[in-house]
Amino acid sequence: MPLEHFNRITNDPGIMGGKPCIRGMRLTVGRILSQIGAGETIEELLVDYPYLEREDVLQSLQYAAWLAEVIEQGTIITIDPYKTRMHILPFTLPEK
Repeated sequence: MPLEHFNRITNDPGIMGGKPCIRGMRLTVGRILSQIGAGETIEELLVDYPYLEREDVLQSLQYAAWLAEVIEQGTIITIDPYKTRMHILPFTLPEK
């Protein structure tokens, strides 16, 4: 899946330390995923964050799935803050 598909996910070093955020706001993808993982529904998220849109939540889930696939393939992708360069590096999980 091309990175351009995630048009609602932004990485800006000046916002939340460059973590993936929703449309440049101070709401991270990780926060959304944590709340979904804790059992909160999309509808509850939309009430908690009135500026959030359903597509933001769905794209956050798609982004997480994409990252999981990248890790499963044994690669790490690093992206500069302006999404102009992407580096794919070999990756192995540490032994347990």
